[in-house]
Amino acid sequence: MHKRILVVDDDSMNLMRTKMILGKEYDVLFANSGIEALEKLRHEQVDLVLLDIEMPKLNGIETFERMKEFAGDIPVIFLTASGQESDVVSAIRLGAVNYLKKPFEPQELIRRVAQELEEQ
Repeated sequence: MHKRILVVDDDSMNLMRTKMILGKEYDVLFANSGIEALEKLRHEQVDLVLLDIEMPKLNGIETFERMKEFAGDIPVIFLTASGQESDVVSAIRLGAVNYLKKPFEPQELIRRVAQELEEQ
């Protein structure tokens, strides 16, 4: 059975690109907002979350904080285009397992996802 990855990003192009990169090896689910991500996490089996930081309404950090209340054992890799060091530090302090700066190289995404899923 394929591992399931939830990709959370408000940019549909980023969602499709991530599916193209990871779709051969993993079952990829999408959420285009933090609110939708939390709903999916309540009802779906997920092995890893790729979570964008910069999103409207509920950003990635807020989504991660809420997620930890009921799905704290699922590893999260943050995706950030901002390059704000404070965002990355906040994510790691909250318990994120890793982060990638967008735009990322496909091979780097594959490597980090595989690494985190092997450690489970």
